[in-house]
Amino acid sequence: MNRMNHRKAYIHARLGKEERVLLEQLKQATGRSESEIVRRGLRLVAEAEGRRRSALDLAGASVGRFKKGPADLSTNKRHLEGFGE
Repeated sequence: MNRMNHRKAYIHARLGKEERVLLEQLKQATGRSESEIVRRGLRLVAEAEGRRRSALDLAGASVGRFKKGPADLSTNKRHLEGFGE
């Protein structure tokens, strides 16, 4: 019978001051250990990467960069006349 290796892997991560403070705050707020928080974070990142990306995500840094065009484009129905016909 082939046995899988169930030994745990250990990692070392360098955290800046902000990350250390955030980790400490999360430990206190959740009652979880550092390891639990890191494992949960890994799962959340993996989930987020697996999801379909929205148009906003795909547009990235270009969002809000255009200076020309109607200021009321998203609210004035007049701009949608004839769209999709």
